[in-house]
Amino acid sequence: MSWESASMLQVIVPRIISRYMELQNTTWEIAIMDLYNSTLYKALEDPKTSLWHLSAFLLCDLLIEEINTGDISWPREQSA
Repeated sequence: MSWESASMLQVIVPRIISRYMELQNTTWEIAIMDLYNSTLYKALEDPKTSLWHLSAFLLCDLLIEEINTGDISWPREQSA
């Protein structure tokens, strides 16, 4: 992972976690575990996906979709 990617994760992850906690009415610990164990997070770590440019709200929606269905409907410009 590049320095730029790591920096973007440091900015966007807390936003995703906060939104997820609010929508799912869950704890910080569970939200972090759900995100870090997700396919979405693995894709966020890959600079080739450019997922970091999406809003935290959309990324949170994708995480919730993955948790609920086991799959992600990637945005059209993504091929992850």
